[in-house]
Amino acid sequence: MYDANAAGSQDTGASPPRRESTPLLFGHRSPSETLGYMAPDSSQASLYEQESIQRPPHVRARHSQRQGSRAHQWEYGQEPELGLEWWMRRIRYYVPIVGWLPKYHISNLATDIKAGFVVACLLVPQALSYSSLTHLQPIYGLYTALVPALVYGMLGTSRHLSMGPESLVSVLTGSLVKSQLKHLFAAYSPNAPPDDVIDRFSSAVACCVALASGIFTFALGMFRFGFLDSMISESSLRGFISGAAIVVLISQTRIVLGLAPSDSVHTTPWNELKHIVSHLGQVHKTTAVISVGAILFLRLLRLAKRRFKSANWLQGVPDTLVVIILATLVSWLSRLYEAHGVLVFGHVDGELPHFALPRIPALVETKDIVSSGITITMIGVVESVIVAREYASRNHYAVSSNRELVALGVSNIFGSAFGAYPAFGSLARSKLNDRARARSQLSGIVAVAIVLVSLLRLLPYLYHLPLGVLAAIIVDAVISLLEATPGSISFLFRVRAWSDLLLLLFICGCSVVASVETGILLAVVISLVMVIKRSNMPRIKLLGQLKGNEHEFHPIDGVASQSNVSRHLSFNSISESTAMVNSNADSGEDEREETQGQAEEQDSSRVQHIEGILIVRIEEPLYFANAGQLHARLNRLELYGDMRVHPSEEPRMKPTRAVVFDLIGMSDIDGSALEILLNIVREYKRRQVHVAFARVCQNVRDRFEISGMADVGGEHGFAEIKEALAYLKGQLSITIVSQQ
Repeated sequence: MYDANAAGSQDTGASPPRRESTPLLFGHRSPSETLGYMAPDSSQASLYEQESIQRPPHVRARHSQRQGSRAHQWEYGQEPELGLEWWMRRIRYYVPIVGWLPKYHISNLATDIKAGFVVACLLVPQALSYSSLTHLQPIYGLYTALVPALVYGMLGTSRHLSMGPESLVSVLTGSLVKSQLKHLFAAYSPNAPPDDVIDRFSSAVACCVALASGIFTFALGMFRFGFLDSMISESSLRGFISGAAIVVLISQTRIVLGLAPSDSVHTTPWNELKHIVSHLGQVHKTTAVISVGAILFLRLLRLAKRRFKSANWLQGVPDTLVVIILATLVSWLSRLYEAHGVLVFGHVDGELPHFALPRIPALVETKDIVSSGITITMIGVVESVIVAREYASRNHYAVSSNRELVALGVSNIFGSAFGAYPAFGSLARSKLNDRARARSQLSGIVAVAIVLVSLLRLLPYLYHLPLGVLAAIIVDAVISLLEATPGSISFLFRVRAWSDLLLLLFICGCSVVASVETGILLAVVISLVMVIKRSNMPRIKLLGQLKGNEHEFHPIDGVASQSNVSRHLSFNSISESTAMVNSNADSGEDEREETQGQAEEQDSSRVQHIEGILIVRIEEPLYFANAGQLHARLNRLELYGDMRVHPSEEPRMKPTRAVVFDLIGMSDIDGSALEILLNIVREYKRRQVHVAFARVCQNVRDRFEISGMADVGGEHGFAEIKEALAYLKGQLSITIVSQQ
């Protein structure tokens, strides 16, 4: 229902309804007024309008939204109730399958089944292959593709994200398992532990780190830290991905060549590379031929798909599945295991995973599980959220980063109880899912069903599959990861982003020479340090007065760094006539035209300093992190007038007698920053430098009044910069007279 008076007043320039997060300007009506909602008592409404005018914009916006909401409830005569409908909305929000499954169009079923089958053709081989990266039996890769993917299909908001084993996460998990195996071998020294003991120990470590990763990811989502995927810089992430891919390439090259593993249980990638080079004379030729042949087949097939994009039948060929089938048939027909000694997949019992809560083995330290869980969470979250956003944007639907984190976390928590190691979204499988035109999360559930069938029925048929072919599949995957690295390096070199280029190469080198954990730790730490460094520098600008107009002030971009005396305006000229200022401005412009002859220089020279006065604009809220550097930056401006001037240069500014702070962009200030600002004003007062604050919002002004800013010398009641300058003119005149 609309109020006639409110509707009639719309011609006065009232703004349309605004969201709560958008502040209202002074004089604009509240959202409840614009919508025509009326309070039950007109006197109450008029009182609210009077109070609303006195409130600062952001407070009035929030208050008006609440009033509008209450008026809406009064109009309909009811308060919100936590009834069945309210609970159903919440359930549909937090358990998406409850929302989309009842509305599912049966016409999309065939497309989703096809997409699920296509994804499963890649998921099953990857699950079998990536398990070798974790030093686990192949069946655990299928467990990782089973339970976490099923849970994500019910809780995830992305229709295209393929949940399951992922190469980088598998490398990190395998690195943890390998580092903990040395404790097990030390306990059985001088003998080696039995194979079943190694298997149970490795599985327990992998399940524990999956639980830790799931808890951390779930906590990030619940506390709404979905923005963390953007905290790692692109250069750091690309450096780590490249380094991890090289590490995987080194480890799988040994299997591709059929070389025996190193005697050391825990070795670095560099030592493993030296082991491969020193044992090149012991290459198993048959294994190398069939493995390299598989890599070439995969590369050529990928090249053909890129070359002939219009051939739909070629695009639908499951290359990884075809390689596994062909290699298994060749191995079986040629009796590669019996006649040539090629290591094969062997007999693996396919059985459903049993429920068991993860327990940290006695020889494993909890801090190792926790630290690896955090590392895996960082990598898995970044890749998964980026992939989910990418394909949601391409297919015009929305995903929530926080709900995605909750879904990923719960998936890993449940998966850890069923023998799974950490699982996250895969870019390659998600791309395949999108190419198959998946319509909903049902495609992922279909892929889980095919994984289940493979687990129970297809494993015996893979007995003759050469292990070198599984390694070849991994090599092909990491080559795909490395394809983007040359382009990134070329781009950074072309735009001369030397710091980013050095960071990429440094993290990549540390990942290869030291370890993958070192690489990701450096990537996270350096990225956070860069964020902190840039966030603790307050954004301030030095303003100058526009020639010919005493009421306009604009940022000065480096004009103080040039020793041109004519660019400084004396304080006494503030009270001079406009004609005199225009005359000086014209003569100054003519002089610059004669000496430089550039239009841009003419425009920039119109803004000039007022001698003895700094006009500083603070363009963001101040808080404890960025206020600490405010004093030092103000000192730089006092000496040089430009933050770009090196401190080794001679000072270029005349002594400062007054400072005007333009706080138009400072909407808030916390207690720590307020204390720092008070100390700065006290320091100016001790030096007999007058301070004034202009265009202060009500929230900051209230804090100034409570803290006694005016008592220490910081006057803050000026609506415009020109008013602050007029006040300072009087103060400086009084000071000069008293000194005389």
